[in-house]
Amino acid sequence: MTLAEEFKSRNFSIYGQWTGVLCIFLCFALGIANIFHFNLLIIFSVICLVCAFIIIFIEIPLLLRICPTSQGFDSFIRRFETNYMRAAIYAIMSVIQWISISVAASSLIAAAVMLLVAALFYLAAGIKGQAFQGSKTLGGQGVAQMII
Repeated sequence: MTLAEEFKSRNFSIYGQWTGVLCIFLCFALGIANIFHFNLLIIFSVICLVCAFIIIFIEIPLLLRICPTSQGFDSFIRRFETNYMRAAIYAIMSVIQWISISVAASSLIAAAVMLLVAALFYLAAGIKGQAFQGSKTLGGQGVAQMII
């Protein structure tokens, strides 16, 4: 299945996964950009950076095969294999970034919005009863097995 065919499939988990990939770049960039504040916003920017690395392993399953990670980390990441669990983790990450507004309005709001959009895509997939379908482009369904 090509990338265009994946988007035409109308499976919200594909949309959520690609929105998650955008969140990786956004969280990483905004985490770095906001880390230079000299107030409590530093905490939220570090959390945003950590979220970026967690999302990398959630959305790109191929990395769990090729990166040396601990058994505990692998089991933590494998908890997020269903649409509802992914919606929950993205919603939690979004809420944390929304709370950063209480410290100061910053560009972390963009990360909060995109994380919320990803959560809504996964929630929509869960509500519609669509099975999680990982993008083959990102190392899902078959690509990770070819590595071994």
